[in-house]
Amino acid sequence: MNYREDYVFWRLAYFFISEQGYRIIQLFDNQKELWLEKLESKGAPIVRLLRRDIDWSNSIQKDIEFCTSNGERVRRQVRRGELNLLNIYVSQFPPVDEYEYRLAKPFVYPEGKKTIVNSVLLTSKNYDEGLRFLSERYGKDITFSINDEYSEQDVTHLQNSALEYAIKKANSERAVFTSGKPFFTYVFMIIQIAVFFWLETHGGSTNNQNLIKYGAKFNPYIQDGEWWRFLTPVFLHSGFTHLAMNTLSLYFIGTAVERMYGSVRFVFIYLFSGITGFIASFIFVDNVSVGASGAIAGCFGALLYFGVIYPKLFARTLGTYVIAIFLVNIAFGFSQSGIDNAGHLGGLIGGFLASGIMHFPKKKRPLLQVFFLILSILAVAISLYFGFSDTLKSKDDNSNLILAQEYINHENYKQAYEVLKGVEERSENPSAQIYFLLSFTEIKQNMLTEARTHLHKALKLEPGFPEANYNLALIYLEENDLIQGKKYAERAAKLSPDKKEYMALVREIDQLIQSSGEGE
Repeated sequence: MNYREDYVFWRLAYFFISEQGYRIIQLFDNQKELWLEKLESKGAPIVRLLRRDIDWSNSIQKDIEFCTSNGERVRRQVRRGELNLLNIYVSQFPPVDEYEYRLAKPFVYPEGKKTIVNSVLLTSKNYDEGLRFLSERYGKDITFSINDEYSEQDVTHLQNSALEYAIKKANSERAVFTSGKPFFTYVFMIIQIAVFFWLETHGGSTNNQNLIKYGAKFNPYIQDGEWWRFLTPVFLHSGFTHLAMNTLSLYFIGTAVERMYGSVRFVFIYLFSGITGFIASFIFVDNVSVGASGAIAGCFGALLYFGVIYPKLFARTLGTYVIAIFLVNIAFGFSQSGIDNAGHLGGLIGGFLASGIMHFPKKKRPLLQVFFLILSILAVAISLYFGFSDTLKSKDDNSNLILAQEYINHENYKQAYEVLKGVEERSENPSAQIYFLLSFTEIKQNMLTEARTHLHKALKLEPGFPEANYNLALIYLEENDLIQGKKYAERAAKLSPDKKEYMALVREIDQLIQSSGEGE
């Protein structure tokens, strides 16, 4: 008995599976029908092979319609706008009646016209011609020698080779996603939740001074040598919403990355990304910054590295999902104020670099890993050099206001004065708040003349500044200028009538004026 057509059927299957990278969707129980998919292929993302001896052309037409209907279901499952399906028949003889016209044009699914089926018939009389025609339809050369006879053992051997290759490839791809079980993802989630509630009970999580106290990224302190502030902010969050969003993101993205890279690699990727995120924030953002967003962006970087190393697997599995979420996050970040986009991008790059250093478990690539290690060292070194250079040291009013406020809270008035004086000298247009805080430190150091000058400058910029009016009234009272003192005390009381101490000062000055006779 000759198994020639069965051999051709499995030889085609082997070609598509082993040489073209197609995957098995379904192999029917009779081993005569096989559906394959390679969604990244533009010409034929779906291939259907059917081994059947065809007697009449109308049976081809009915089967093409059946095939197209199944193809439409596949199209909807994979969510493709349009699907091209290559339908190949292997038959010992062609139909006895005219059939060529049924294969001459693609058959289109009538509803929506989005599934298009190109059919080819291979028979013992036209294998060479059929393979050439198939090559034209597929867009690639499909040639192999075909003997006159094959035994059942030949077919079985080829069938097993094709199926074993498909199984081995599927297992290999599955292993990429199962290199480890999530553990440290949950550890990091627990740590950031615990730290949040600890902050809430020790001064609050939205208080900048408190965040700075417990390790937030704060440029002036980093410039003074507190390098650990590149790492500690990863575990701090400002407010419940910030915590909830990052914890949820870490749960979904972190678990996927830890499964792919394993726990040890994940820890390195996560922490390195967090550090590089805050290095970028240190360079480009002057504000106080906290949160795991940079480290989570690094997990996206790890997934993008996976896409570079396994582009086809990435495109078929995670590609659309990862790219869509990444673009949404980027768009959201740049459309909202107060979001540390520099930290996010720094974390993304750090995650990509860290993934290149570690690579995938049991898949070492020494030269590539050394390249990424050198690149990472250079990137971090250059960034730190740039960040610590004199030209980039923070000149931001907000950052220095917070630093000065920190010194004031600890009664380090001289240091606060030096910071604010430096801001005044560097800035072309110091704010009223700068002048006010500067005057406060001067009052504490008994520099009343300088304080009076700075309070007048603050009020020139912001006349409705009640605290500045009140402090100026106190200085005039101290200098025994009761008329000026009353003037500014009344302004303060008018601006903030709910402040009892303001009205009390007005009454006190009135009594002093009456007792001294100045008002007469």
